[in-house]
Amino acid sequence: MIEMVEKGRVPIKLWTDGVQVEHEAMEQIRNVASLPVVGPHVAIMPDAHLGYGACVGSVIPTRHVIIPSAVGVDIGCGMMAVRTDLTVNGLEGRLPAIRAALEDQIPVGGPGVKGSWTEKNNLPRPVFTVWEREFHDEYQRIVAKHPKIERAGEPYTQLGTLGTGNHFIEVCQDQEDGGVWFMLHSGSRGVGNRIGTHFIQVAKEQALKLDRSVKVDLDLAWLDEGTVLFDDYVEAVGWAQRYARRNRDLMMEQVAGTIAIVLGRVFKADLMAVNCHHNYVEERAGYYLTRKGAVSARLGELGIIPGSMGAKSFIVRGLGNPESFESCSHGAGRRMSRGAAKRTFSLEDHARATEGVECRKDQGVIDETPGAYKSIDAVMAAQSDLVEVAATLKALVCVKG
Repeated sequence: MIEMVEKGRVPIKLWTDGVQVEHEAMEQIRNVASLPVVGPHVAIMPDAHLGYGACVGSVIPTRHVIIPSAVGVDIGCGMMAVRTDLTVNGLEGRLPAIRAALEDQIPVGGPGVKGSWTEKNNLPRPVFTVWEREFHDEYQRIVAKHPKIERAGEPYTQLGTLGTGNHFIEVCQDQEDGGVWFMLHSGSRGVGNRIGTHFIQVAKEQALKLDRSVKVDLDLAWLDEGTVLFDDYVEAVGWAQRYARRNRDLMMEQVAGTIAIVLGRVFKADLMAVNCHHNYVEERAGYYLTRKGAVSARLGELGIIPGSMGAKSFIVRGLGNPESFESCSHGAGRRMSRGAAKRTFSLEDHARATEGVECRKDQGVIDETPGAYKSIDAVMAAQSDLVEVAATLKALVCVKG
């Protein structure tokens, strides 16, 4: 269901019926809609919440420009899920061992050396091979033009690793037939952050140099098509989006291999595979479409909408709604900040909310507790004209960074 808000230069269309959007997020939405480069309208997903520059959960079309802060710094962040031929009965009694093995074999956490292969002192040869064949040369060209992106240690040390914050690896049960899925959430890691941060600053400097008044928020400064800086950004952001997708591919291979060792058996883990970005930009029919916390939902296209720790998640099939630019939400969406969550919830609250899930139940993940997020059921109800549910999943194991 679409709600119209006519308070920007272009219309704002929101899929937020039954879901609260905080005042600060609405201000960000109106700021974006007021920009002269945005249109024909802005689409807001039901998981919308306050972000940096642009609201998370925004779908923003621009003509002849890209707004780096609308893409954000977690470039290419997204989800991957694969269905296996395992059943939940085959995991009985093995969930703690699976979690321990995943945390041991896959670098988690961060930033920097922590959560990288350097911390493990065990870089898998396939990871380095992918880096050399697919990423190294273009990365060197990018940093030659923009040295501030580079730092000591090449990004292969984080390729195939999880990260921190709301990134996770889950083993899930299909609630219809008891089948087992593996699901994970990660992006372009530290190098994507450096690329995003650098070009956001470059866009601000360019706006000031051109005496371009971005009246509502300098963070929404853009880069113009046809300029060297625009071309450099398109190259760098495209590289980061490819890195993010391969990061998930490599990590999923490690997840399946690790669980096979724990179970002592071979199984199939590619019966149905989905790999989708939710922080990215793509060129479409004369404009650039930026999804900041939103997933492509073309007609028949599979996507993933995860809930919070312990909540339901969904494999969805897109309905191709043109009003949302063929998009849907990327998750449940935060209903409070990390600081507020830490002040609001106790360890006992978190333990109750994640009962039955093999996961961390310590102070370090209170900001990710289910109560910090919106109701996934309300979010799904608000976008019934954007996607249909293909599978409903319940977490059995959740590994957090």
